[in-house]
Amino acid sequence: MNRVLSRDAIALHLVVLAIVVVADLIGVIRIPIGIATVILLPILYAFAIGVALNPALLSATRRILTPRSTQIAGTMITIAIMPFIARFGTTVGPEIEAIIEAGPALILQEIGNLGTIAIAFPVAVFLLRMGREAIGASYSIDREPNLALIAEKYGLNSPEGAGAMGVYATGTLIGTFVFAIMPPLIAALGIFDIRALAMSCGVGSGSMLAACTGSLVAIMPDQEQLIVALAAASNILTYATGLYVGMFVALPLTEWLYRQSRPHEFTAKA
Repeated sequence: MNRVLSRDAIALHLVVLAIVVVADLIGVIRIPIGIATVILLPILYAFAIGVALNPALLSATRRILTPRSTQIAGTMITIAIMPFIARFGTTVGPEIEAIIEAGPALILQEIGNLGTIAIAFPVAVFLLRMGREAIGASYSIDREPNLALIAEKYGLNSPEGAGAMGVYATGTLIGTFVFAIMPPLIAALGIFDIRALAMSCGVGSGSMLAACTGSLVAIMPDQEQLIVALAAASNILTYATGLYVGMFVALPLTEWLYRQSRPHEFTAKA
């Protein structure tokens, strides 16, 4: 048993190493678009290659990566991201004055999470004609704490759980690309302060955080410490306060909106 697990783990690590080497060899690519520049980072190539080599999509990969390898990969994600988050955490201290100065903005950014309801809920209910899946799909950006809340209240096998998992999977697949490409384009508009853009990097998962901060640092290398520190603080607060905002504000509000938009469902049950 240990031999099988060992072979599976070794195969997984070798494939990952090959992907990292290829992505690093490609390097950073800058694509000018009008007044802005799209910056493609190695993390994007690594992510795209990893998706392309998914054993569920490419039969040739199944010869190397067994189902057990994919199980190990899921476990390793949490372990591998810990040094990355710890590295970001160490940047908070040296920039504590800038973080305190931006304190109210960091706390109030959770109000922005309600924007997912304002934008996504009408699309889900009225355009896509979704059922209760719309609640789980639109009450937040459905990162890990939000997913845990849905799992606890409804269960992941429920319609709400299916909606949340759908957004979580979609965010995992394309969120990194969006978070890497958008910051340079928005920064080029000259509307938002670099501190605001840095804080926006912290609302997603670890890979989104890395892609977003990498893009901002690429266009403003002299502000690297400030960008990384504010993004890290934002990410910590998002995980700490986002759960409570979702529990006491966003989820009840989305449920109420769903009852108002589909009153016939509740009339029929009554």
